[in-house]
Amino acid sequence: MMKKSSIWLDNIKYKESEKLLNDSSFDVLIIGGGITGISIAYNLINSGLKVCLVEKNKIGHGVTSKTTGKITYLQELIYSNLKHTYDTKTAKLYLDSQMDAINIIKNIVDENNIDCNLEKVSSYVFTNDRKEIKKIKEEKKLLEKFKVKVYEGFKLKDNTSVKYCISVSDTYVFHPIKYLIKLKEILIKNGISIYENTKILSVEKKDTYISKTDTNTIKSKVVVFATHYPYFILPLMLPIKTYLEKSYLSAYKVDKNYKYSLITSSNPCVSTRYLDTGDNIYKMVLTDSHNIAFKNNDLKHFENLLDKLPSKPSFIWSNKDIISPDRLPYIGKISDNMYIATAYNTWGMTNSTIAGKIISDMILLRENKYSSLFDPKRSIKPIYKLPINVFSNMKSYISSKINKEKSWYKNVRFENINGDSVGIYKSGKKEY
Repeated sequence: MMKKSSIWLDNIKYKESEKLLNDSSFDVLIIGGGITGISIAYNLINSGLKVCLVEKNKIGHGVTSKTTGKITYLQELIYSNLKHTYDTKTAKLYLDSQMDAINIIKNIVDENNIDCNLEKVSSYVFTNDRKEIKKIKEEKKLLEKFKVKVYEGFKLKDNTSVKYCISVSDTYVFHPIKYLIKLKEILIKNGISIYENTKILSVEKKDTYISKTDTNTIKSKVVVFATHYPYFILPLMLPIKTYLEKSYLSAYKVDKNYKYSLITSSNPCVSTRYLDTGDNIYKMVLTDSHNIAFKNNDLKHFENLLDKLPSKPSFIWSNKDIISPDRLPYIGKISDNMYIATAYNTWGMTNSTIAGKIISDMILLRENKYSSLFDPKRSIKPIYKLPINVFSNMKSYISSKINKEKSWYKNVRFENINGDSVGIYKSGKKEY
């Protein structure tokens, strides 16, 4: 039976934390319980600060639960793109940040003996379009300039032939939810306050920050927005600086774990990896990524995904990523004692981890060499993409608010119930 849910939430034993019921006061309030928020809190253990993390649902059950769980620095053609957009120094600094993030995850897993299916694999970027070969070779040349050992060829690790590919051997995959659940346990044991099913409705700056839920308030000296998409527009102006990209994922059973992950060098994107649960081996496939303002027919995209698979999957689900014009995240200070981390450009495992280090360093008044690279207030390049983002976000917003009946879903109407988007099936002509 095919489950319409993420494989990461299958057979997970999870004990929820209580909802925050009383007015409270803390030094640091972290809003969001994905890898970003958990990583920041982890880095603040033994800091002497009174830290609170709140999550509107369950820890890790948001965007983190919908990822592919890749921990890699080989990310399409990011380095040559950064070189062209900025310079070689920027590209190298981003590479360093991703490698540091990989080491941080490895060290946390080793030090805490976390069972999260962490596995060393090769990562590939490939193409079946001859026009893309030159671009991949440019990426290879730049990585080699950065002292990275890069392999090239015309076959993947499972002997599938491609027009051209490059690969590296020192990357990883893991189970992101198992990782987060263990870190949550560690945080609680070390005095970090965690509250689930606690939604922050507003944040006001007075003598301190006043964050309001539906029933109480939280006072804090510092506020960190570690949510997927922050609710506010000012001061970051996120709708101008980003757009939303949706992807469609699946996991189907296979006989062998080839221990590699791969991604195409350009759209249409295909991204895969393997997962060995002990009971079964799955191959995960992500495809059909698109700006949600265009071609937003979910049913058609899922049909395209299923058509690409050799067998019926055990799991299918979708995910949304926030994309910035220059493909760099926004991580850092946006106001006095207010921080944000968002727009990971589909590479959330490494970027959320490095965000945890950058923001915790800032809170503790430590230097971090990546703070300027990811500065949310940096001058964005290429500037011509900003009007496109505005149009995309306005189109998506209007469509979601006005168009209640999506043409690709028969007899389904969408309504907002208690803050959640709910699809209501219409069985008759008069009632939903």
